[in-house]
Amino acid sequence: MMPDLLPAASRRDFLRSASGLVAAAALPQESKPNQQDDVQLSQIHAKTEQPEKVPGPIESSDQRTGYAIVGLGRLALGEILPAMGKSKYSKPVALVSGDREKAHKIAAQYGIKPTSVYDYTTYDQLASNPEVKAVYIVLPNSLHEEFVVRGAKAGKHILCEKPMATSVKACEHMIAACKTASVKLMIAYRSQYEPYDKALVKMIRSGKFGTLKQFISTNSQNQGDPTQWRLKKSLAGGGCMPDVGVYCLNAARFLSGEEPTEVFAAIDQPKDDPRFTEVEASCQAILKFPSGFTATFNTAYNAHKSQFLRVEGTEGFAELNPAFAYHGIKMKFSLYEPQLKLEMAHEPAIEEKDQFAEEMDHFSLCIQKDLQPHTPGEEGLQDQRITDAIYESARTGKPIRLQPPPSPTRGPEPTEEA
Repeated sequence: MMPDLLPAASRRDFLRSASGLVAAAALPQESKPNQQDDVQLSQIHAKTEQPEKVPGPIESSDQRTGYAIVGLGRLALGEILPAMGKSKYSKPVALVSGDREKAHKIAAQYGIKPTSVYDYTTYDQLASNPEVKAVYIVLPNSLHEEFVVRGAKAGKHILCEKPMATSVKACEHMIAACKTASVKLMIAYRSQYEPYDKALVKMIRSGKFGTLKQFISTNSQNQGDPTQWRLKKSLAGGGCMPDVGVYCLNAARFLSGEEPTEVFAAIDQPKDDPRFTEVEASCQAILKFPSGFTATFNTAYNAHKSQFLRVEGTEGFAELNPAFAYHGIKMKFSLYEPQLKLEMAHEPAIEEKDQFAEEMDHFSLCIQKDLQPHTPGEEGLQDQRITDAIYESARTGKPIRLQPPPSPTRGPEPTEEA
């Protein structure tokens, strides 16, 4: 999920231009907050952006990779920056925002130098900041391509929020730009770094559930304000499918370890709901895989919040509920015990770890050790290919055949060392 990144006036100016250059005139002059004052952020989104206590500066370490956070909305302020304080190998050293005053206040809270605050027109100047080794792109979906390419040209490694982009062509451009610049590109599929998901992958690969047969999932929520960017096709690329449905799609792929060969889908875009004049409100999809495994998922922007997945095999099943939340993931699995001739249910307790800290630390270690990220650009590209096929199936009312990716889309499984 992505953030609202600018105040009303500058957001309109910034998003009016594909490159964001029009925003320059609307950006306030660089402010110099009084270091003696107790910095307080205005309550833009009270539940997620206003910390109860002002965080202290994050201690620096030579072992920690320096990041520039690009976009300071709900996700960046509510999850990503706080996660930096829990990470072992990652630290914030620069901020990029269309609201300089807001950015300077946040910089003061996190011990970031005032000279390391940038706006969207000075973003390219990151090239001359040696503290910044990587950028974390937390912008509306249609802006990912531009800022990934510009970041790569600045010589910085790129961690980009999901969905990767809004088209296959954009994804391919991002991958090519990073390869040309010899920088790493990773897509922030946080679930693949979450402890319960990692444990479930190991259980499946070990054959604990026998042969996998089906996957069932839902990821739904009620979106409110009809003017928000997530409901604008030019910015989001679609509605619920690329934003929250991609979690179900990606989970089906990484849990099964297979790539789908066919998809059949339906979408609904109610004409009487002003939220959905441009994008779909709900999507249902069925995926077929080479082994006979099938995945069915539902996603919606107009239904009560629900985040669930279930995998079923010939010898057992497992559930995650909630499956896609930032915190509080729970697992239940059931196996037939032949010696006891009983079905035994289990609810394992696994230590919770911050998903954002885990994914950032993985990328930081990949940078430090020159390793391939577990979720590189190819992983995002494959999800985009399938998402396009989902829309095509819904448009035509027919199943769409899918070609296998030309090469593996994921790197080695993440470990404590990477």
